[in-house]
Amino acid sequence: MVLIAAATASPAQAPGGGTLLTAPGARSLPTLGDNSDLSPAAERRIGDRIAASIYRDPDLVEDPVLAGYLQGIWQPLMAAARARGELSAELDERFAWELFMFRDRSINAFALPGGYFGVHLGLISSVSNADELAAVLAHEMSHVTQRHISRLMTQQSRQAPWMIAAMVLGALAASRHPDAGTAAMVGGQAILAQGQLNFSRDMEREADRVGFGVMEDAGYASRGISGMFEKLQQANRLNDNGSFPYLRSHPLTTERIAEAQARVQLAAAVAPPAGQQAAAERTQRLHAMMAVRARILAVPGVDVLRTLVAEAQRRAAALPAPLAVSAASATSSRDAGTLYGGAFAAAQLRDFAAARSLLERLAGVVGGQDAAGKAVQLLAVEVDLLEGKVPAAAATADLGKAGSRAELLLMSKALMAAQRAPDVSQALQTWVAVHPRDAMAWQLLAVAYGQQNQPVRAIRADAESRAAQLDYGAALDRFKAAQGLMRSQPGRADHVEASIIDTRTRQTESILKEQALQEKIDR
Repeated sequence: MVLIAAATASPAQAPGGGTLLTAPGARSLPTLGDNSDLSPAAERRIGDRIAASIYRDPDLVEDPVLAGYLQGIWQPLMAAARARGELSAELDERFAWELFMFRDRSINAFALPGGYFGVHLGLISSVSNADELAAVLAHEMSHVTQRHISRLMTQQSRQAPWMIAAMVLGALAASRHPDAGTAAMVGGQAILAQGQLNFSRDMEREADRVGFGVMEDAGYASRGISGMFEKLQQANRLNDNGSFPYLRSHPLTTERIAEAQARVQLAAAVAPPAGQQAAAERTQRLHAMMAVRARILAVPGVDVLRTLVAEAQRRAAALPAPLAVSAASATSSRDAGTLYGGAFAAAQLRDFAAARSLLERLAGVVGGQDAAGKAVQLLAVEVDLLEGKVPAAAATADLGKAGSRAELLLMSKALMAAQRAPDVSQALQTWVAVHPRDAMAWQLLAVAYGQQNQPVRAIRADAESRAAQLDYGAALDRFKAAQGLMRSQPGRADHVEASIIDTRTRQTESILKEQALQEKIDR
C-alpha cells in the first residue's frame, strides 16, 4: 500500500492490481523512469512532517525486541537494493529508511514520503514466516526507491506540501480508525483521474518486479510470495471484513496468483544448499516467537492472554522431560512460539511464577546462542524487570559486548536496576554517538544521568530524544532548561558539556526558523 495513493484515491478506485511476481527473466524490463518534479529533499521534508505526527501517535509501538526482528529482515533487503542499483546513493543518504510499528491487529504495511514505512502488528503476527514478511517489505521499499510517491505528489502539484502531508495523515488515521480519518480524506477522494489510476497500476507492477528481485537477492525464499497470496486469497473469498486493508490497495488477480505459483515451482526444482534446512528451522523458531509477541503487544485482551498461557502450559506438560527436542524438529517452531507466547502473556498478567516455568521449558526447546536463544534470554530479563527484580544477568553483563540494540537497551534497564548507572551511561553515550536518531536510547541515557545526579546531562539527553522524534519545539525548551540550570548552578556541568548544549540550542533554533520559512513558502 502506498499511503499517498490512499490519500488521493476514492475507495472504489484504490490503486493496485499489478503483478507481484513477473515471469522469469523479467529483471531486464525497463523502469518507468523518474519523471517527478519533486526533489528528494522536498519529499523528505513532507515525510518528516508526517513522521513528527506519528511519533506522537499513542498506537506507535516502540518495542526494541520486535523492532530488532524487523530490522533483521529489513537490512538485508536494503543491502540487496543497493547492490542491485535500485537504491541510489542520493536516496540512501537523504531518506530516513525508518520503520514504524503500529498497535493495530489488521494486516497492513505502507510506504510514506521520504523513506518512512509503517507496519501493523497484525501483519507480523499473521504471516507464517520471515519470507512472507520480506515479500511485503520489499514491495513497499520498491515504491520508494522507484520514486512512486514523488510521482503521485507531482501529479497533485496544485496541492501545497502541507496539504499533502495532512491528507496522508488522514489516510493513515482512516486505515486504523475510519471515523477519525474520514474528515481529513474528504477533500482528496475525488482527485485521482482514470489516467492516474492506470499509472498507479504501472507503479504496482514495477514495485512487484523490483521488490521480488530485491527479496530474492537478499536470500529470502519465493514461497513467501505465494504464502502471502494464499492469505489474501482467503480474505478475498471471505469478502474482506476489514482486517485486510492491504488487500484493498493490492487486489488479487489470477495472473498474480499463477505467477507466484510458477516462481515457487521453479525454486522447488533447485536443491537447497547443505545445512539450509537447519538454518531455516532456526529462523522459523525466531519468527514463531516474534509473531506471538506482536500479537500480545497488540493488546488482545485478558481472555486471550489467559488462553495463551493455558495453551503453553498444556504443551509444556506434554513435552518430554528431560527435554530433548531436535533442533530440526518439525514441531520445535510451534513449541517455541507457544511457550514464548505463554511466558510473555503470563508476565503481562503478572503471573511471574508461570512465566518463569514456561521460560525454563522454552529454553529447552530453543537452546543455543542464536537469535532465538538470545530472544529467550531477553524475555527472562523482561520478566524480572516487570516484577521489579534485579535480573540475574545484570551481575555479569558487559554492555560493550551487547550483540544487538535490543540487548543493549534491555540490559541497560537491568544494570540501572542493579545500580550500575555509570556503566549504562558510558555504553549509551557510545551508542548515540553513532545512532543520534535513537530516541529510546537517549531517554534511557537521561534516566542513567539522573541516577548519577547529573541533571544537566539528563536534561540534554531528554532534549536529544525530543529532537530524534522531530519535536524540535520541545527539544529547544529542554536545551534552554539545561542552559538555565547551568546559569543558576555553574558547577553542574563542565565546559565541554556547556559548549555542546549551546551549540545544539543554536542548531535547533535554526531548524525551527527554516521550518517556519518553508511553511510560508509552501502555503
